[in-house]
Amino acid sequence: MALKATIFKVELQVSDLDRPHYGSYLLTVARHPSETDERLMVRLLAFALYASDGLRFGRGLSTEDEADLFEQDPTGLIERWIDVGTPDPRDIRKAGGLSKQVVVLTYGRTVDVWWRQHGAVLSGQRNLAVLRLPAETGAALAALAARNMSLQYLIQDGSLWLTAGEVTIQVEPEWLLRHEP
Repeated sequence: MALKATIFKVELQVSDLDRPHYGSYLLTVARHPSETDERLMVRLLAFALYASDGLRFGRGLSTEDEADLFEQDPTGLIERWIDVGTPDPRDIRKAGGLSKQVVVLTYGRTVDVWWRQHGAVLSGQRNLAVLRLPAETGAALAALAARNMSLQYLIQDGSLWLTAGEVTIQVEPEWLLRHEP
């Protein structure tokens, strides 16, 4: 018998002073059985960084050729394609042909190796942005994962502060590549 996804209910509040964007979102997020708490929380962080009324979660790890998050315009065209982790460069190039902007939010121990192997090729993609989360961020985010969460994100001057209950974490993503569409 196949394992089922675990459902997370998230009350997410975003105060993004850089864009400016302010919003409250009630999210129901499915975590695939093979997905870690760290990856789930990085997907939520990606949502906060690019929050909008049109941003949606993809169907998850079980569905190839689909973004972790995506934003469509009113005609159904994909404005922004967001992947987390270290995706295959072929998938990133394909996403670049399907959307106006592609964002990759990298995390974990393999990022440096992945970037050394693929950074030069990816740098040629004009609509691609790649951010790296500090190594210690993933574990700190994973520790906050719960089936019911209330998360507040404050984004200012490129830094992000995440508050969950009594815990506040500061995250400073590093831009590895920043091509604006």
